[in-house]
Amino acid sequence: MAARGHVQDPNDRRLRPIYDYLDNGNNKMAIQQADKLLKKHKDLHCAKVLKAIGLQRTGKQDEAFALAQEVTALEPTDDNSLQALTILYREMHRPELVTKLYEAAVKKVPNSEEYHSHLFMAYARVGEYKKMQQAGMALYKIVPKNPYYFWSVMSLIMQSISAQDENLSKTMFLPLAERMVEKMVKEDKIEAEAEVELYYMILERLEKYQEALDVVRGKLGEKLTSELQSRENKCMAMYKKLCKWPECNALSRRLLQKNSDDWQFYIIYFDSVFQLIDKSWTPPAEGEHSLEGEVHYSTEQAVKFIEERITEEAKSSRPLRGPYLAELELIRRLRHRGCKDEYKLGDPEELMFQYFKKFGDKPCCFTDLKVFVDLLPSSQCTKFISQLLGIIPLSAPAEGKLALPADIKALQQHLCVVQLTRLLGLYHTIDKKQKLSVVRELMLRYQHGLEFGKSCLKTELQFSDYYCLLAVHLLLDMWLEAGEEMAVWQSLTLLEEGLTHSPSNAQFKLLLIRIYCMLGAFEPVVELYSSLDAKHIQHDTIGYLLTRYAESLGQYAAASQSCNFALRFFHSNQKDTSEYIIQAYKYGAFEKIPEFIAFRNRLNASLHFAQVRTERMLLDLLLEANLSTSLEESIKSMSLSPEEDDIPWKDLHDNRDLTVLFNWDPKDRDISEEHRKLSLEEETIWLQIRSLTLRLVSGLPTLSHTVHPKNSEKTAENGVSSKIDTIRSLLQQLETAVDSGKQFLEQKIQYPVLGPPPTRMAGFFSNGSCQCQTSLFYLVSDIYELDTNGLEDSTEIQERIGNSFKSLLEQLTDLFNKCKSDLMEVRDGILKTHPNILENLVFFVETMSITLWVSSYCDSVLRPFKSSLQKKKKKKKETSVVMPPVFTSFLDYVIELQTLTSNVIDHIKGLEIILTALKLEELSIDDTFLSQEEKKFTKTVQGKVQSSYQHSIQEIGELLKKRLDTIKKLKI
Repeated sequence: MAARGHVQDPNDRRLRPIYDYLDNGNNKMAIQQADKLLKKHKDLHCAKVLKAIGLQRTGKQDEAFALAQEVTALEPTDDNSLQALTILYREMHRPELVTKLYEAAVKKVPNSEEYHSHLFMAYARVGEYKKMQQAGMALYKIVPKNPYYFWSVMSLIMQSISAQDENLSKTMFLPLAERMVEKMVKEDKIEAEAEVELYYMILERLEKYQEALDVVRGKLGEKLTSELQSRENKCMAMYKKLCKWPECNALSRRLLQKNSDDWQFYIIYFDSVFQLIDKSWTPPAEGEHSLEGEVHYSTEQAVKFIEERITEEAKSSRPLRGPYLAELELIRRLRHRGCKDEYKLGDPEELMFQYFKKFGDKPCCFTDLKVFVDLLPSSQCTKFISQLLGIIPLSAPAEGKLALPADIKALQQHLCVVQLTRLLGLYHTIDKKQKLSVVRELMLRYQHGLEFGKSCLKTELQFSDYYCLLAVHLLLDMWLEAGEEMAVWQSLTLLEEGLTHSPSNAQFKLLLIRIYCMLGAFEPVVELYSSLDAKHIQHDTIGYLLTRYAESLGQYAAASQSCNFALRFFHSNQKDTSEYIIQAYKYGAFEKIPEFIAFRNRLNASLHFAQVRTERMLLDLLLEANLSTSLEESIKSMSLSPEEDDIPWKDLHDNRDLTVLFNWDPKDRDISEEHRKLSLEEETIWLQIRSLTLRLVSGLPTLSHTVHPKNSEKTAENGVSSKIDTIRSLLQQLETAVDSGKQFLEQKIQYPVLGPPPTRMAGFFSNGSCQCQTSLFYLVSDIYELDTNGLEDSTEIQERIGNSFKSLLEQLTDLFNKCKSDLMEVRDGILKTHPNILENLVFFVETMSITLWVSSYCDSVLRPFKSSLQKKKKKKKETSVVMPPVFTSFLDYVIELQTLTSNVIDHIKGLEIILTALKLEELSIDDTFLSQEEKKFTKTVQGKVQSSYQHSIQEIGELLKKRLDTIKKLKI
């Protein structure tokens, strides 16, 4: 935790045991040891700070902060205290306090290089770029080292990046940074590659591309050595910006002559050739074609160049894929320009066949050819596949048996052909019987391929895993397109079996997660996702596969855990990124700093982050808040405010990886850019609805404090009238979002099978939850009106409230009716599931919770009215004071609500009994291709789904029982 090398310092020796306790996580002993030390040495500030660290780590934040502030107020300058305070403030997520600490230290010890550099890094953590610039220059004046000077320059660039006004960025910050670097260039003080990189970055941002090019090509460019071809890549980037296509062409040609397997330069070479052809460029009569040498400016030259690369490849000691793929790329580009076979490059089908002969045993062969399959005429696809199969060395088939590969190379070749068959759409045109036959064949090949992987480690994938995946894809087609229920159980069986042979296969796990969630079983998914061991950014890119279904399938405890898991990553992002930025400054990796800032901003504006945060808060309220008092406490603890919307709607970034699941579908069935846009639109509308619901709920406790009654002046003073205005405004926004959602759903969009999962919006509208929740918030507005106007002359409002109560009960009953069905049933010996029933039950519980919060608000308004009427009754000693109808309506409503909730709880008990009684072992399993061993897996997966449903039903039932207890307390 701190440097402990200065053994001669007695204080270091005294503090060492406390450091050891803290390092070992023994925080209580660290606190005790610090107390002992402070009794003897009251002025040992570091001991006090270490005690504060111990207190912070044992959850006593307030005590820790008070101790830290005591020491900070003394403005310490000893290294131990400063470092310990830095650690403490970072753990408290208060990096801004570290800047104050070192500002004071620098004032007291103005010539300390260490304190100045710590101050600079403290500013870097909080993004104070202006102060960083000043601190960098102050440091350079004390110790004139180049890195410190360039820290200041980089801080100017950061000011330009963060400036709202782009004009200010280009007229002030960047020119100043440029002048500062030019000064060092003139004085010949440029020492390191990082400094040249920084100069290049400034010129590029100023769009001074020619000057940047001169720097790279000149003497300073010689320092660019850390990356392979760094100088050439930068030159190429500038040539492209300047549209210097002759130079682009000549340089890419020269680089390809050195390495004819570098694909990026083939792309640049082709781009430049066709740019020059379109511009009718011709070389000058005298001298060099360009700064970089000879230029190719015709199709004939390009064709000849590629042929030369292929000839050269034939002489190479190892086979190179680049030249052959470049030939196919050139054909594609020529065809795009309307040229067919004028340039005699060959028939794409034959070229692809030759490529397969050469590289078919490499796993990359399929992905290489995938890009060019559109060159094949659809009529030739079957013939092409047969041609490929014809050259694979398979064993001679015995009667009724498959021809199988004898080695791994032959297996890889066959696997490549099978993948191409799926990609060309040949599996999509066959009927059910043929599909089952293909599945049977693929699984036999998979089982045979396991022979080659017997020596594989658990962390390695089996060579034949893709056979299993392809078989599952065929079964999923049958399930989702033809409604074959047995196919889904077979696909789960194959994947679970596959996992026993390849425990590290992420594709098996991801597909299992997706299918289990589609079946409504969340329980097995949690363990599967955990075993993926998602790292860092993956929590954002693939986390949606888990969090989309977390709450909607009724496993509230697991959902809460999943949300926490995702949020932990997002919350640590801010702190982690600051550390990356500091390391980049320390090691001069200046070009990485804007990337880190952009990365942090992208994560802060992540759609997934906003969704998980919103759903997590709604889930917490659902689980913790019963009556309005606990609702108020929960909202306070979350710092929720109906007025505040902290979602960056304009900057929302969809970071989901929608292609994380492998697929071999043809283009017309694959996920398109249009699907991505539509999915983002749907997710955004659903997030708006959920966010507005959360904000409306958070506004309920604020209304409960209305000064009663008819005291509008006081009410306005207390700001409560503005609160109801906020509620009404949010309600209008919710109506708008709901209308947008309904319009979106009218398009009836079908995403690809393995594309983005749809949101819960369709169910929310179709089962009546949306209408019910909206009605509840309108009721809040009416109750508020009654509260401010009083009971007299409010017949119309009372009648409206009474009608709302009746309407709400009808809507809730309709919603309950949509939950009345079995979750699992056996039909014709096949197990059928109804996951939509589970989602409807979850929506019912949520809607019932909102109903109770609103009813609790009604109760808090009506109760004082009733007690005041009873007091009047006692004073006047009247026996027949007419009670306003709103009381009767509310009491009837509460009784009906109680009955309805009891009925739902009884229904859930019934579902539990049916689920428990379901004897899976008696089910017939279609044994089209499943072995006895595989049938056991089928029982296992069906048991997992059954168990998950049981747990979901139990958790939903428990939550509803709590709601029933709450309803019983609603008595005015």
